[in-house]
Amino acid sequence: MPRPDRRNERRAELLPIVAAAFAELGYRRTSTAELAARCDVRENILYRLWPDKQAMFVASIEHVFECSLQTWETQLGKATDKRSAARRLLRYEAEHLGEHGLYRILFAGLGETDDQQIMSALAETYGRFVAFIRGHVAAHRGKPPRGGGVSVDRAVWAILGLGTIANIGRELDLLDDNQRGKLLSEMGDLILDG
Repeated sequence: MPRPDRRNERRAELLPIVAAAFAELGYRRTSTAELAARCDVRENILYRLWPDKQAMFVASIEHVFECSLQTWETQLGKATDKRSAARRLLRYEAEHLGEHGLYRILFAGLGETDDQQIMSALAETYGRFVAFIRGHVAAHRGKPPRGGGVSVDRAVWAILGLGTIANIGRELDLLDDNQRGKLLSEMGDLILDG
């Protein structure tokens, strides 16, 4: 009897380690030898799971969204206050944005947009972020939108931009935790309400 195919399960086990390495070292400085060492496997094991380093990086890009989604759904599931889901997520991110450093994978990917597969993975991932946030911003505002101010689509991109700027501030040591939190909560509230 043939052994069951465990590749998907093994990928799921190793992907957080692979992603953490890319977050720390970026795409170009991360070698498959380094990835294998961190995963405590031989390189050929990684090549059985992914065809090449590019595929490992693309999987890591997708992992960023999956981790975010899992975190957000967990937060929404245990919320007990009356604030909208969008407001609760904004408050959560004001306290926790970037604490695991996975955003660095997206930053590294932006330097690789000449690679079609990486660019497509980034576009897909950002598209998924936009769709998720759009649903919560629209629900927060109600239908029709209150106030007739900034459109939901522009608000979504502005919220993503705030998160990006907050993480740049973290990377360059220009914003401390408190400043990043205030940026996200105060400016986020203005954008959220249109």
